[in-house]
Amino acid sequence: MPSMRLLALSLLLPFCLAAHAADSARARMEAFSKGLRSVTAQFSQTVTDANDRRGDESRGTLSLEAPRQFRWETTQPYQQTIVADGRRVWIYEPDLQQVSVRNQSSEEAHSPLTVLTDLSQLDSQFNAAEGGEREGLAWLKLTSKAKEPEFEYAELGFDATSLVRMRFRDQLGNTTEIRFADWKRNANLPAATFKFTPPEGVDVIGDLKPDADVYPIKD
Repeated sequence: MPSMRLLALSLLLPFCLAAHAADSARARMEAFSKGLRSVTAQFSQTVTDANDRRGDESRGTLSLEAPRQFRWETTQPYQQTIVADGRRVWIYEPDLQQVSVRNQSSEEAHSPLTVLTDLSQLDSQFNAAEGGEREGLAWLKLTSKAKEPEFEYAELGFDATSLVRMRFRDQLGNTTEIRFADWKRNANLPAATFKFTPPEGVDVIGDLKPDADVYPIKD
């Protein structure tokens, strides 16, 4: 007969495994995203090139709303606004007095950020693997299933309650690191958040494809 100690350990093992599984990066992501329809946050971002040269830090705010609307607004050290309204992606650079516009295609579905408000995208668009614990965070590593992915891989780092950091490595060897703070869940975002009208006097450039190629939001 097994000793009482071994018996106790065998009884505790399923509970230990369950607790470990519940604390996995994927479990933390699912807990953070559960019931999430919209979210806002502040971010800081740095890019390190393939030669390990680090660029300046940029800061700003982001807003996401299911299924595929987002606004990414850089405020420091320069201004840039990116708005995806469900049919078009607008990129406004005030310093250049220029707006770029293109159809919002299925490429945006391969952004890890869209997974936050639509977990159904996780397994359909990515291969996800646990990345272990580092720097006090649980990491989830994503590789895109796209034929021509925008990035080599992405890593999402979660603390006990939310997404804290995200890293991308692109096909040229550049690494982008984003730190998030002040998440606000299911904020009541004005409709104007995800609408963009080019200011008067700016150059608007872009090669828009026919509407048949657009990846519109479905009601």
